[in-house]
Amino acid sequence: MAKKRKKATLKREVEFHYRGYSLPRLRKMSLEEFAELLPARQRRKLKRGLTEAEEKLLEKLKKKDVVRTHLRQMIVLPSMVGKKIGIHNGKDFEYVEIKPEMIGHYLGEFALTRKKVVHGAAGVGATRASKYVPLK
Repeated sequence: MAKKRKKATLKREVEFHYRGYSLPRLRKMSLEEFAELLPARQRRKLKRGLTEAEEKLLEKLKKKDVVRTHLRQMIVLPSMVGKKIGIHNGKDFEYVEIKPEMIGHYLGEFALTRKKVVHGAAGVGATRASKYVPLK
């Protein structure tokens, strides 16, 4: 009988790449160079320039690691990776740690504004089946 061989399992840390560019290289790029790698809607927004509020957010992120913001339309840039951002969802702030996979997405995508609907039991008289729901 042939001997069974154990497969050598090598766990290898896969380095993140966005459209063929590594994270350190993305961080060195200018905003204009980075914009060329993005999809059309995000590229158009960056080509038109960042607003004052967006510039202010980037300045705060350079100084601190945890920042709160209402700017749901801000695009995740390579310089934001590793920071923790509190994104306003209309009621409170949801804290999200920015990961490399989030580059190019909007901040609002990571803080949902609607909660999942959880329905209770049907009221008495609602349907024929509710007749069997105990009152207490």
